[in-house]
Amino acid sequence: MIRSIRWRLVLAGGLAIALALALSGMGLAVLFERHVERVAVADLQARALALAAMVQPEAETGARLRAPPDDPLYDQPFSGHYWQVMLGSELRRSRSLWDYTLPSDQPAPAPGETAVRTLPGPRGEPLLAVEQSLVAGREAVPLRIILASDRDELALARRGFLGDLLPYLGLLGAMLLLASWVQITVGLRPLRQVGARVAALVSGGRPRIGQDLPTEVIPLATQIDELLDARDRELGRARHRAANLAHGLKTPLQALLGDAAELEARGEVEIARNIEAVAQQMRRHVDRELARARLQSGRDAQSAEPGRITTRLIGVLRRTPLGAGIDWRLSAPPGLAARIGPDELTEALGALLENAMRHARGTVRISARRKDGRILIAIQDDGPGVPEAELERLTQRGLSLDPSGEGQGIGLAVVADIVDAAQGELRLRNAHPGFLAELHLEAAPPAFQGAAPSPFPKSP
Repeated sequence: MIRSIRWRLVLAGGLAIALALALSGMGLAVLFERHVERVAVADLQARALALAAMVQPEAETGARLRAPPDDPLYDQPFSGHYWQVMLGSELRRSRSLWDYTLPSDQPAPAPGETAVRTLPGPRGEPLLAVEQSLVAGREAVPLRIILASDRDELALARRGFLGDLLPYLGLLGAMLLLASWVQITVGLRPLRQVGARVAALVSGGRPRIGQDLPTEVIPLATQIDELLDARDRELGRARHRAANLAHGLKTPLQALLGDAAELEARGEVEIARNIEAVAQQMRRHVDRELARARLQSGRDAQSAEPGRITTRLIGVLRRTPLGAGIDWRLSAPPGLAARIGPDELTEALGALLENAMRHARGTVRISARRKDGRILIAIQDDGPGVPEAELERLTQRGLSLDPSGEGQGIGLAVVADIVDAAQGELRLRNAHPGFLAELHLEAAPPAFQGAAPSPFPKSP
């Protein structure tokens, strides 16, 4: 999972969302606490003004405090709501303070001003306190009013707010994570499209990736297409060099065989046969390299119809002395196409049909059909078959089991090379009676089916 771009992006997005929501929750909690504190301060200021009505001016003393208004909130001892009024030396306290006096050691604010402080309560708890300073009467007697409330109520309100907020933050986080997953999926879809086109390249559905892609992945597609072009050019040059080398050796070998025949005519039989054996072995190598050079190594999108090619090959073989006496039985539905070049399939089927013709007693059966999404081509003769010990060695170059000695021992090896290049499979076994050769090839993509085979099939 750590190598997945999708999961890396999801993990990074999830962490970013979690961090953002955590910071948002903390910020909202701070803002809520400040808002609640401002509301509490405003309420305490309003109550302070109501307590200022306790001051009654008098001609003799200048002012005095009368009985406070009834308020059950301040009558219950240690209720968390307290007030304290000092007029000159006279001190009045709410019943809730009991025998506790709020500390007033800090300087009083200027007359008409308000100060917000944190004071210790009767039980040591922190209190949010608002202190109002006024002057009363003609004598300008200083009036100091302190109203306080327990800060635990503010903390309780904050916790309640967070308790209500967290489910919504969780829901918001889940929605953002889902949106992030959708965004990542949509964003990575072009990569999946490139992957599908690469798979189409392998299967032969496309010759190149193309440029009809999102802008961000076009450079990648261009580089891949250029790499494929360079590979095809290099493989083409390699095939040409191999073909040129094989053709260059074929003529001298033919001359060497002619010299061996001349030596044999002069009576140098042993030397002639040694030269001929070496030349024949070298010729088999050359013929095989010529066949390999004809293979389509570029894996371009091609298709070939086994029925058409087999029909033409049978027509050629029937004109030979051996083929004229064979009962050729072909069963292949029209339109069946394998993903292989027509020339390559002609080369492979020609070798297999010629092999079946040499070993058959009188009948060769050929069938082509679709099986498990692939094309199965079966060629069976009614001959004696092959010794079981030799089955695994049939595709080895130079091995010929033809009792007449006409075979060169490269036909099945070439067929194996052709099928392997087409990413297919060659299976050989005894059919009791006879010998069975099966070609398992990939089916051609629908867009390439119906391609015409080579108009000039190779002579087997």
